This record gives sequence, structure tokens and C-alpha cells, in this order.
Amino acid sequence: MSSSVSPSHNVFVYGSFQEPAVVGLILECTPVIVSAQLHGLYRLKGRLHPCIAPSETGVINGKVLTGLTNAQLENLDMIEGAEYERKTVEVVLTHTSEKMQVKAFIWANKDDPDMYGEWNFEEWKRLHMEKFIEASKKFIEWKKNPNGRTREEFAKFVNEDPPVA
Repeated sequence: MSSSVSPSHNVFVYGSFQEPAVVGLILECTPVIVSAQLHGLYRLKGRLHPCIAPSETGVINGKVLTGLTNAQLENLDMIEGAEYERKTVEVVLTHTSEKMQVKAFIWANKDDPDMYGEWNFEEWKRLHMEKFIEASKKFIEWKKNPNGRTREEFAKFVNEDPPVA
């Protein structure tokens, strides 16, 4: 009798997915999360989601989500969309200095003129986290029951400005 074990994935996150409330919604559980650094890339702002691009001296502090299932990785792929490329990178675990091969979502358009400055996680939490959590809930509802809606409709909701009160 052979047992088929589903592969597990480790994914480096550096933006909104560092927030446990967001990760719990998107993955529908909370995985083991460890702190890590990714060298040779730079985290840029300019959108609700940060993106990273190559940089000789860049260092990004983030988290590694460990032991993800194929379905959980698919959820991340769907949220990130075609604007990001999933690549294998090497990170250094913060507490042990151990090197680890993980997946990371890298901004696909390296020449994007709208990227600027360093993305700030605390600023994102203060200004955008509530909206992002609302969008994440809608994403999970949408994934379970799309009713003909497209990922583009979901992306439009995430990026639209909230109504002015």
C-alpha cells in the first residue's frame, strides 16, 4: 500500500501576509511562521500591496510561512495574480542564521515607473489593513462560490478607493 503525501511548501512573505489575521483568512488556518531575511532584493511601495525588485544591497525582513499545502499555495497565487512571479529564493532565518530555499512572489514588471520608496508595514497596518482584511474575506467567499465573477473583479475591489463619508 503506498501513501501519497502532498508536498509542502515554504513561502517567504514580506508585505500584508506578515499579518496573522490576513494569513489566517487566506490560508484558512495559521501555519508555523518564522522570521527571515531575503538579501539582494528591495521592497518598494506605490500600491496597496508591496512588491520587491532586485537590488545589490537590498535586505528585506519578512516571514516564512511553513508547510503550506498545494491548495494554500494556490490561494496565494490567486491573490497575487499575474503581476507577481513565484520564484525560488534563498532566505536566512533570523533566529538561527540557517539558509533556506523558499518560494517568494517577485514583482513581474521590473521597470514599473510607479514604484518608489520603501514600503512600511506599520503604515500599511494603520492605513490599509482593515480594507485588505475585508477584501481577503471577499476573496475566500469568491473562491468558494465564484458565481461567474472573475479574479479581475476581485482585484478591482481591492484597489478601489473606499467611499468618502
